[in-house]
Amino acid sequence: MAIAQAMCTSFKKELLEGVHNFKNSGGGTFKLALYAEGSGGKSSTTATLGATTTAFTTTGEVASSGTYTTGGGSLTRVDPTTSGTTGFTDFADLSFTTATITAMGALIYNSSASNKAVAVLDFTSNKTSTSGTFTIQFPTANASNAIIRIA
Repeated sequence: MAIAQAMCTSFKKELLEGVHNFKNSGGGTFKLALYAEGSGGKSSTTATLGATTTAFTTTGEVASSGTYTTGGGSLTRVDPTTSGTTGFTDFADLSFTTATITAMGALIYNSSASNKAVAVLDFTSNKTSTSGTFTIQFPTANASNAIIRIA
């Protein structure tokens, strides 16, 4: 598969360098872009995303449709917190309306830090909306489920 779920390796290093700030007040701007495998993207090029992804790319990104525009949508952050020995943060669900989209995965990236990659989401199969709402539902923001966790 050309899209593999991962927290990007470069993101882990950049956290230690202080590149990414997830605070709601004064933090970075994080976005989510959708990707297709095969001919579902802006070209017939397949998206290749995984742990080695370092930045947002248009290769294999789905075309603009409805409220989805190339480059993706802005994410609303959940302030970082801790529970036990785990630090975590998450995002509010994101929806694109009146959209005709087929996507196999997504990339979360920091558009305020040179579009640096954060995490790749693998949907494991094509998810589709036809002139409808395409929603990314994030897991519960807790130490066991949040999309970004450091244990």
